[in-house]
Amino acid sequence: MRVGILGGGQLARMMAEAGGPMGLTFEFLDPSATACAGALGALHVGAWDDPDGLDHLAACDRVTCDFENVPAAVLADLAGRTRVYPPPAAFAGAQDRLVEKRLLEQLGIPIAPVAAVDGRPDLLAAVEQIGYPCVLKTRRLGYDGKGQAVLYSHEDLEPAWQTLGGQELILEGWIDFRHECALTAVRSGAGEIRYYPLSRTVHQRGVLRLAASMHQPPPALRQQAEVAVGALLDHLEYVGCLTLEFFATEDGLIANEYAPRPHNSAHWTIEGAVCSQFENHLRAVCGLPLGSTRRRGHSVMLNWLGELPDAAAFLRIPGLAWHDYHKQPRPGRKLGHATLTTDTLAELHAGVESVRPLLDPETASLLDRLAL
Repeated sequence: MRVGILGGGQLARMMAEAGGPMGLTFEFLDPSATACAGALGALHVGAWDDPDGLDHLAACDRVTCDFENVPAAVLADLAGRTRVYPPPAAFAGAQDRLVEKRLLEQLGIPIAPVAAVDGRPDLLAAVEQIGYPCVLKTRRLGYDGKGQAVLYSHEDLEPAWQTLGGQELILEGWIDFRHECALTAVRSGAGEIRYYPLSRTVHQRGVLRLAASMHQPPPALRQQAEVAVGALLDHLEYVGCLTLEFFATEDGLIANEYAPRPHNSAHWTIEGAVCSQFENHLRAVCGLPLGSTRRRGHSVMLNWLGELPDAAAFLRIPGLAWHDYHKQPRPGRKLGHATLTTDTLAELHAGVESVRPLLDPETASLLDRLAL
């Protein structure tokens, strides 16, 4: 079976790595001639609406995405020519933060207070309604901390407006959270849903830096997350993997945003689960039986941003796996990750302490926030 992927980044690359052993072959459409997935399939270089590139993908048995901001019109066109999963409608919310928040609200999933901001008067009214601190965000193309500003007082309004004004925005209330977490699940075309263990996540300046499989999440926390994700998957008639990110508060989970594709917070599943999120995404998209989402032992994943550290130093640590995305270094760019997977918690703690001195002090300090 041939799978077309809109996007040729690291998620597409890891899908191809997972799909090759199942006999799947891949074609990618990406604006960049250096897209890192290109080494694992046929890369068609062009804009998202490039006619020739779309013709190649339309000839595939299935089409999926590694990037949620592919224009909806492109997905709708492809859906009329071949099978596109997740369904194009699932991307509408992920592409517009206000639509996304209203969808979650409609499904009874708790969210932060939110208001649309289309001009300065809207911003002043929204601040009056929501209060400080709050977060001003672009409605579109905001990921990895881009397109947002935290407002602590009236003095922050003008600088934020100068940076973000002139486009559709939302204002969200600030959530005083204990920690962050995310739940990844996979849904088949027949409606079967399988949930991975919750991932405990740590962000720095809006970018995911660490994730760990939670070994004993409170049952109420896990249940609330699964109910929310299940409702979202069923409402969207979803096929494939989806991740919903949460803030964990004293009163339960507050949903932040969802991603209609494999997600960084579940990269640990490559080594740390019986069937990785990438393999299960392809199984669902291709109409194959879903694999087990059971975890293997205990896992911690570290993202490498901007430049890759010395792999040899890390690979001396038992149970550590290295992933190089084969991307050109650039400040803040995700270039790879490492996952430490062990049979016992004691071994995980020992491995984390072996990793700590290899990290810069700021990153090393983030390990404590995983509360392993």
